[in-house]
Amino acid sequence: MASDSDSISRELERLRASIEQQNETSRRSFDALYEELRQYKEDFIFQSEKPLLLDLLLFYDSLNWFQQSIIKGEMSPEVIADSFQYLIDEFLELLYRRDVLPMETRKKFDRENQKALQVVPTNDPKQDYVVKRVLKRGFSRADRKLRAEEVIIHRHSPAASDDKR
Repeated sequence: MASDSDSISRELERLRASIEQQNETSRRSFDALYEELRQYKEDFIFQSEKPLLLDLLLFYDSLNWFQQSIIKGEMSPEVIADSFQYLIDEFLELLYRRDVLPMETRKKFDRENQKALQVVPTNDPKQDYVVKRVLKRGFSRADRKLRAEEVIIHRHSPAASDDKR
């Protein structure tokens, strides 16, 4: 009887050791798989960002060239204005390659695509909700708004008419 219980104890100990070994093997496999997934994710993010980062570096080079040209006094005011416009166009091209487009400016205030930062009273009812000035352009990507256009709008106010009398 004692040998049967010793035999059962040895068998249980062997099973426990086998289970622990399997658990350790599973843990190592999981850790290795997790590390591979982390490296894949980091590489995927790097590879997906790389074209944008390279474009930004080219734009950085253009900005440096522009700055050096101004410092050296190599440009007339007209050339500076043209060169600055070139930089803006180059940056818009960079955005365009990422499917980021400036939103079309609307003359009448549009709550969906514009954000009124300032309201200017007017006594002309025809000027109600007319955009007076665009402060910042709005941009979209794949028909989804990235940034609303920031504007100043006119707002009809009968009090504005009364104040002028």
